[in-house]
Amino acid sequence: MSTAPIPGARRLPATGLRDARRRPLRDLRISVTDRCNFRCVYCMPKEIFGRDYRFLEHDQLLSFSEIVRIARLAVGLGVRKLRLTGGEPLLRKGIEELIAELAALRTPEGAPLDLALTTNGSALPVKAEALRRAGLQRVTVSVDSLIESRFQAINDVRFPLSRVFDGIAAAEAAGLGPIKVNAVIKRGVNDDEVLDLAEHFRETGRTLRFIEYMDVGSSNGWALDDVVPSAEIVRRIDEAHPLDPLPAAHPGETAKRWRYRDGAGEIGVISSVTGAFCGSCTRARISAEGTLYTCLFATSGTDLRTLLRDGSDDDRITETLSGVWRARDDHYSELRARGAGPDTGRRIEMSYIGG
Repeated sequence: MSTAPIPGARRLPATGLRDARRRPLRDLRISVTDRCNFRCVYCMPKEIFGRDYRFLEHDQLLSFSEIVRIARLAVGLGVRKLRLTGGEPLLRKGIEELIAELAALRTPEGAPLDLALTTNGSALPVKAEALRRAGLQRVTVSVDSLIESRFQAINDVRFPLSRVFDGIAAAEAAGLGPIKVNAVIKRGVNDDEVLDLAEHFRETGRTLRFIEYMDVGSSNGWALDDVVPSAEIVRRIDEAHPLDPLPAAHPGETAKRWRYRDGAGEIGVISSVTGAFCGSCTRARISAEGTLYTCLFATSGTDLRTLLRDGSDDDRITETLSGVWRARDDHYSELRARGAGPDTGRRIEMSYIGG
């Protein structure tokens, strides 16, 4: 495969593109669909996303060529990591074709990108091998409980836990690793499983990441009392299996890493409620219908789909992307932590922009 620089990928000055808080643009998360076959209570509760909910029509979604065009231009502005999300991204027909096109992109220096995907794991048993052949490098899978009845209650469609583990095994067999496993912890729902989850994934080579229950969107009934602080999670595990902190694997990493002192692997904690990491956030997000968001907790974004479909050239789209990023001043989690009350409207739902 050629490693020549891609057409239209602009070379930035040495300082790179920076927002109003001097944060670079490095990660682009792309939602390829707003649909999901789960109805997880913290993301797509049935009372909101039920039988009569109207999802986007196919022509409202960005086409693969439109997604690749945005990604290509974003790479020219400094993006080095692409993550495909949803909804459930493996529901998007032909997703392997999109992955192959994204995997062919190169930085202005000719280096490949970091290409990953977040999934509920349900389709991995049949998709994993094709995803790897297309060029996908890694997957992150959600497992919020090890108790079958509870796992099915959380996903709210009675999807069996064993099939998710089959998907993880298929991903590993295909070479999509090392696998990361995400667990959203909610007080009174699954916080009694923190140690069980940790012990299940110890010595497996799979990195378990505990995520604080977040106030993403406006439909999940979030309350601060439901949050289990990551410090509490680390303390519980450390009491049974001593932990040592690890440095970040790369700048802007969301998870704080901890290794088991006995060498049995590592865990991560994502503390977006109790330990805001806005100051190092390098992520932009493209929603399923082509809106650019610069924060997971955004109430508004920038329409790129219209630009893509009205004949705008690469320069205009690049100027839009760079202008939005330079003006970016988002720090919602820091404001929330200070009790500053930053909410000014209905926030975008997780199912449109992923995690």
